Amino acid sequence: MELFDLYTADRVKTGRTMVRGGQTPEGFYRLVVHVCIFNLEGKMLIQQRQPFKKGWSNLWDVTVGGSAISGDSSRSAAERETLEELGLSIDLTDIRPTMTIYWEHGFDDYYALTQDVDLDALHLQYEEVQAVRWASLEEILQMIDDGRFIPYEKSQIELLFFRRNHRSSHTRSDPTND
Repeated sequence: MELFDLYTADRVKTGRTMVRGGQTPEGFYRLVVHVCIFNLEGKMLIQQRQPFKKGWSNLWDVTVGGSAISGDSSRSAAERETLEELGLSIDLTDIRPTMTIYWEHGFDDYYALTQDVDLDALHLQYEEVQAVRWASLEEILQMIDDGRFIPYEKSQIELLFFRRNHRSSHTRSDPTND
């Protein structure tokens, strides 16, 4: 039985928890993390969910995703999920989420990393992941259109590809601030 910490709308832990699979109580929120690993060619490592996995069965997804369990911080949840699903150890010390998407029942933190990964060295978690591969932005957008990828907003996927190399919300620095 896994427990999720519950948060306020301002992302403050309340000290309350809920059981995985339960309904998020009204007025409370939970934390979900996603890790998007890009190689030096600018392709994203994507994973295909198992056909027996509840929720988005058999569809492709970003590199890693999962719920933070009770006691996790966003970073520790992202590191744990990456190790569990891919057998890949990452260090997110001093790395903040690239973006956060707020949804009805919680917060989705997205981390973007550039790291060449040997796919043959990965240890895929049988319960979660059936396959991995590298994919370009265009391939992922086509997969969304074809119904083979989780139906994220296309602009969100485009923003992840853009944000992998940009840590600011501006495209250049203010020249009057030099």
